[in-house]
Amino acid sequence: MNAQTQVSMPPTDILECEDGFHIYMDLPGIAAEDLVIDLEQNELTVQASSKYDMGEPQAMRNEFGPLSYKRVFTLSDMVDRENIKAIIKDGVLDLFLPKADSMKPRRIEIKAE
Repeated sequence: MNAQTQVSMPPTDILECEDGFHIYMDLPGIAAEDLVIDLEQNELTVQASSKYDMGEPQAMRNEFGPLSYKRVFTLSDMVDRENIKAIIKDGVLDLFLPKADSMKPRRIEIKAE
């Protein structure tokens, strides 16, 4: 039995905070070394491949196996591309896309005359 790698778009949540955006992706079975995140122009691409060795003996039924993930996001000028951070923990990727300084809320100083 030859296992074929299935390609999937992982479930994703995007949250906006005052200082940036969090993109949470469900990537079960993915370790940091199995993950590739590329930024080119305005496109942020997340790719990952899980590893699964069926081993011996041969499975009588196989409902899961190797899986590849791919998701592409188009970024606006609101994102500070130089300070994007990624953390993967317990199969969940947390991408933090900070807002560019020009897009962050700021308080206007009021002067009394």
